[in-house]
Amino acid sequence: MPLSLAQMRRNYTLYGLRDDCPQADPLVLFGQWLEQARKTELPPVEANCMALATVDSQGHAHCRMLLLKGFSAQGFFFFGHYQSAKGQELAGNPHAAMTFFWPGLERQVRVEGAVVKADAELSDDYFDARPVASQLGSWASPQSQPLVHRSELEGRLREVTERFAGRQPPRPEHWGGYCLQPRRIEFWQGRPDRLHDRLDYRLHDGVWQRTRLAP
Repeated sequence: MPLSLAQMRRNYTLYGLRDDCPQADPLVLFGQWLEQARKTELPPVEANCMALATVDSQGHAHCRMLLLKGFSAQGFFFFGHYQSAKGQELAGNPHAAMTFFWPGLERQVRVEGAVVKADAELSDDYFDARPVASQLGSWASPQSQPLVHRSELEGRLREVTERFAGRQPPRPEHWGGYCLQPRRIEFWQGRPDRLHDRLDYRLHDGVWQRTRLAP
């Protein structure tokens, strides 16, 4: 018999989003929510964990979990392999969406916008700050490409470990940062009886406009 999930539910009662929410800039509100999530979410949840959705050349959507590594007035920054599946999808269709979910706070944030490559200097700085093992992994992994056996990946890792023995690996050209430049940010706060709060911010001519949406 198929597993029934119909009765799996919880009632959200912790917080609300008022109509007179003082934050006109959604990035300020996002920063406040992220900091609260960082302080309250229990391990092993990472407060900067997000789902990133992209679309390939056939119009098929793809989604995976990543870590946000920074945000500013420019946008939301993440890093990865430029030749990976997501890298190729972003090269062909430079638009994406990301979703953050903090169950301990009963909150979700959705972000949509165009994606550009981050400046090389920023990518260099972040790569240099990574653990050496992660740096070597960026060289060793042909991300998203088929492998016959795991031993193939382990062999590539031994090769790059020997190549860079005694010195710090430089950032490979195929690896770096992306910046999602938001055009829409929606804040979702769970409320009792599924009558959730949703505040939707959209950028028009450089100005954020906010609308309350029905749950």
